[in-house]
Amino acid sequence: MYQPPQFRNDTRAAQHGLIRAHPLGLLVTGGAGGLIANPVPFLLDEAGAHGTLRAHLARANPQWQALAEAEDCLVVFQGPQGYVTPGWYASKREHGRVVPTWNYATVHAWGRPLVIDDADWLRRQIADLTALREAPRAEPWAVDDAPAPFVAAQLRAIVGVEIPITRIEGKWKMSQNRSEADRAGVIAGMRAEGETILADMVAERSGS
Repeated sequence: MYQPPQFRNDTRAAQHGLIRAHPLGLLVTGGAGGLIANPVPFLLDEAGAHGTLRAHLARANPQWQALAEAEDCLVVFQGPQGYVTPGWYASKREHGRVVPTWNYATVHAWGRPLVIDDADWLRRQIADLTALREAPRAEPWAVDDAPAPFVAAQLRAIVGVEIPITRIEGKWKMSQNRSEADRAGVIAGMRAEGETILADMVAERSGS
């Protein structure tokens, strides 16, 4: 990933926090058939040097076969993002030499994937993923709420994927390359348009 120094975010807590907040990662593999990419919901385990990603794919999805042969794969997690208009910059009014851009936060994680075809592992994966996403609900749904034969059939239709992360990069492009006055304009403009999360991230990276 192209990484100007001011946009790098190597903080493990921030990287893992983005993955947990935005768990639908784009899983990318390459093989004899070319590149394959699919959006997949992931769980993040702290195990390993950089953590371990766990997921599952439909057995009908040919990407799991590419994963079984892959030496490496990439998962892209996209965090908050949004357009930045030059109209927010103080420098537009000063000299006009400004252009639009885009602010965003993203984490890229690489690792050698392991394909898992084990009913107990898959049951735990589905239960853990479901429990995590259902926890905030007043009446959370659980895997055991479905009939056991139905669950067993569903498990036979998926395969698991485990990716010990060997390399991870975070990029928080939040107007760090602009002047203090321009960043203040971006923060105010985003808040006026309801983009409070992005505005807060720009403020945090600006130290304001």
